[in-house]
Amino acid sequence: MTPHQPSALELDRRAYRHRRSRRSVLIAIASSIAFAVIVWATVINTEGWSKVQQSFFNLDVAIQALPKVWDGFLINLQVLAYSVVTVAVVALVIAVLRTLRGPVFFPARVVAAGYTDLFRGLPFIIVLYLIGFGLPTITNTRMPVVLLGVIAVTLTYSAYVAEVIRAGIEAVHPSQRLAARALGLGYVQSLRRVVLPQAFRKITPPLMNDFISMQKDVGLISILGAVDAIAAARSVASLTYNFTPYVVAGVLFILLAIPTIRLTDWYTARLREREQAGAIL
Repeated sequence: MTPHQPSALELDRRAYRHRRSRRSVLIAIASSIAFAVIVWATVINTEGWSKVQQSFFNLDVAIQALPKVWDGFLINLQVLAYSVVTVAVVALVIAVLRTLRGPVFFPARVVAAGYTDLFRGLPFIIVLYLIGFGLPTITNTRMPVVLLGVIAVTLTYSAYVAEVIRAGIEAVHPSQRLAARALGLGYVQSLRRVVLPQAFRKITPPLMNDFISMQKDVGLISILGAVDAIAAARSVASLTYNFTPYVVAGVLFILLAIPTIRLTDWYTARLREREQAGAIL
């Protein structure tokens, strides 16, 4: 049995793709070199770069600040871990309340809509002040800063995530819900087994973006007195008269966000490929 031999047309196509790929690589290398030269000429090879490097990228100060900033960063991670769970639960409840049908659920829909309007309109820093300083004053008790931060993050981000989930639920075609009810599934079973699985496939990318935003905003709990990464960086900066500790804290938050960002890009591309599979272009 003779092996398959590609046709002349297929060989021409392969050669063309190979030439185009090689040309793209050469253009990418040339543009990268040009960009590096421009950066070197306009930024690095300037009189002020040494001052910037000394004030923001001092290696000795970074090594000195890293242990304290890392210890504070663990507090941010703790608040983030708790908030992911609480935001998911509260947001799902709010989204379901907003999608309930029937006049009897009108008060629940109004309360859920008012909640989302209120906390999407309030700046997060104001929520932190109101919860962090107002709640202990009202209860006349000393509350852990981590708990106050989790409450503030939950109140704010539940409103955003609830709207994303609600949009995903309403994006599922009504025929899916009707088909589930026709099979004998109740409202809760239809929601759990049919509607929500389809909704979450559609809303996973925006949910990941909200998670990235939440990763950054947990750094604001330092205004409540928590010795987190930002507060630790501020402490070291006040002693060294150098801004490098803030850069160290920023790098930690960036390293935390990069895996989620790349995962979001990968999932979005995969979802797009699945939706466009078999499409005629």
